[in-house]
Amino acid sequence: MDTKHCAVDGWVDAIPAPGPRDTVTFDLVVRPADIDALAADAPDTVVICTSGDPRITHELLNCIQPGDLLRATGTLVQLPTPGEPARLTVDALEVLDTALVPVLREMVLDRYGDYVVIFDADTDTVPVFTAHGQWVGLADNPDVIATLIDIHQRVNGGDA
Repeated sequence: MDTKHCAVDGWVDAIPAPGPRDTVTFDLVVRPADIDALAADAPDTVVICTSGDPRITHELLNCIQPGDLLRATGTLVQLPTPGEPARLTVDALEVLDTALVPVLREMVLDRYGDYVVIFDADTDTVPVFTAHGQWVGLADNPDVIATLIDIHQRVNGGDA
């Protein structure tokens, strides 16, 4: 396993998800600096990021949305298995640019890691399911989604 301390700039791919033991997990989509030298269909690199720092966890769960450009600094681990994404344990986070504020129209599906939520512009309540379709519960408002997912993980022993 190869590790190094570095900073990675990338876009948040999906809403950061709460993890076990007060951690948060999120994916950063990273494009190489020499993007013009690559083929047009070259895939982006995804770096899986986690943090247990309470300030970073709070920021990610309450203020970050898909499309935000972040600089995540920490310990990067490249697993020896080919094709496995790199993993970054984040100890510092900087918001470089924010995504446009989403406008909810009618119903919108969104992902929270292994969970799917349905936003409806006509109501504050938010139905929550696992990505496999198992009912998790009804959040009274969007601010309660992370708590509902955390309870589901504790009761069911981990991820969806």
